[in-house]
Amino acid sequence: MKRTVAVVTMGCARNEVDSEELAGRLAADGWTLVDDVELAEVALVNTCGFIESAKKDSIDALLEANSLKGHGVTRAVVAVGCMAERYGQELAKALPEADAILGFDDYKDISARLQSIMAGNAHTPHVPRDRRSLLPIAPADRAAVRDEEFQSTLGAGGSPLRKRLGNAPWAPLKIASGCDRRCSFCAIPYFRGAFVSRRPTEILDEARWLSTNGVSELFLVSENTTSYGKDLGDLTLMEKLLPDFAAIAGVERIRLSYLQPAEMRPSLLQAMISTPNVAPYFDLSFQHTSATVLRRMRRFGDSEKFLHLISQIRALSPEAGIRSNFIVGFPGETQEDFDDLANFITKAKLDAVGIFGYSDEDDTEALKLEDKVAPEVIAQRVETLSSLADEMVSLRAQARIGESVRVLIEDAELQEGRAAHQGPEVDGTTSFIGTNFAVGQYVDAVVIESMGADLVAQVI
Repeated sequence: MKRTVAVVTMGCARNEVDSEELAGRLAADGWTLVDDVELAEVALVNTCGFIESAKKDSIDALLEANSLKGHGVTRAVVAVGCMAERYGQELAKALPEADAILGFDDYKDISARLQSIMAGNAHTPHVPRDRRSLLPIAPADRAAVRDEEFQSTLGAGGSPLRKRLGNAPWAPLKIASGCDRRCSFCAIPYFRGAFVSRRPTEILDEARWLSTNGVSELFLVSENTTSYGKDLGDLTLMEKLLPDFAAIAGVERIRLSYLQPAEMRPSLLQAMISTPNVAPYFDLSFQHTSATVLRRMRRFGDSEKFLHLISQIRALSPEAGIRSNFIVGFPGETQEDFDDLANFITKAKLDAVGIFGYSDEDDTEALKLEDKVAPEVIAQRVETLSSLADEMVSLRAQARIGESVRVLIEDAELQEGRAAHQGPEVDGTTSFIGTNFAVGQYVDAVVIESMGADLVAQVI
């Protein structure tokens, strides 16, 4: 019997890939995918478990879907994703409105799981575990596990088992899974596992598949893109792959996400700047600039090193886009540490900045650290730094007036899109006035005005 399912995605671009892989498995087994939750028998909510605000949004989405039961066709609400994996049985007890909590290990049998739930069978949620323990410590010894994990994403004939859930001209492309870093504030390695690279042939095949399905901008995503290839025996593999991406027919832009500053190497920097069709876009995860705070975070660097990296990027590509996120109020952060961060943001002139107040997270080292910063101090510092960041981002955008840009149109009604220095969904946009461009069209233009992080351009 035909079943209908709606996939609701919360969180990051990595989750969007997971949702499309789940959709691909379900479609291959005869399920009908619908966009509207109200028209679906099963609401499959792909949750985010990264920070408190994201978890709250995921719970709200589950409750909203649950409210539809009994008023239409919706019969079951199922949670998947990071929060479901991270909390398992605990989430099931706290959220009885969800008919099932499924972990990552359920993905390969997602159709059977949903059919069982629809038949009224109870599903026993998993007990969360440290997924880093599932892989060998040495990256080079992870081949067997890697092949088993990623082969499950391939369909008949080796084609990607993925179904696009939208028609945007860009799409995320998963190049790896997990992370080997031990940042004291981050639980992602705990529930996502250790770092595993996908094989180049699989990634390129999926990139070609995306290009034949309306995608002209590839957004390479992982938990740590600068580590790609280390478990395949070649840490410079990304530099070697970029020309292969650029050679794919229909691909006009390649964008890399989540680059670790401590792992940025000259060869990768040079390849990103010099390879045709690769966007000069640097998503650098600084998190803080005080050397003391960064060591407590189990990270490396300081404001001087980070400013030097930025100067290297802009020496090679003055128009490059640089974005980053920062955590304010980490345990032990002094006023001096905070001032160092504020001074850095003033000097760095970033194109996009995310400011987050620290909050305790389960299964992290920082949870047990002393010298916690008072919540009211964190709130005040977030407000102060956010205001400063907005001002600096506005000045950076204003400095682009007169600059030539190539814009990918994403919204025909608003005549809005993104230049090469603007990442999807989280950065600023570039719009036109009095034009009639189609979604997916690339437009060469010059910037004539700025509004905050957003730009207005005129066709050349």
